[in-house]
Amino acid sequence: MRNQQLQELTEKWSMEYFQRPFLHRIFFNSRLRTTGGRYHLDDHHIDINPLMYTEFDLDNLKRVVLHELCHYHLHLTNRDYHHRSADFRQLLVRVGGSRYAPVTSRATRRTRHYWSYQCKGCGVQILRQRRFNTERYVCRRCGHHFIQKN
Repeated sequence: MRNQQLQELTEKWSMEYFQRPFLHRIFFNSRLRTTGGRYHLDDHHIDINPLMYTEFDLDNLKRVVLHELCHYHLHLTNRDYHHRSADFRQLLVRVGGSRYAPVTSRATRRTRHYWSYQCKGCGVQILRQRRFNTERYVCRRCGHHFIQKN
């Protein structure tokens, strides 16, 4: 499927489910990895992850596009378009859009790396997600400096 076909389908679905025209652009964006689509507030265009169609089917693509169209139409009618709002949830259920996009093959979760430090004085060990300067900070128990374990 190409961008022009996606544009035509979106315009059709917008009139069918929302009774409002879709007046902006929608296109595939292969840089999206963990999300099915993205609605841009500034210029109202929509990006769709092409894996929603290639790894799944047209029905899945339709549900993702309807999700983004909910954001689009609520935003343009000055209503709350956020995921947490009641307006968004009710509209999403009414049109049959997906609440979450399915996990694709490119969606990789990053594991967090922890830095391990040990106090020179009392020997207490701490784990941190960020590194820190061992010469600057001291242990709150005994006041000695830390050494980095890894």
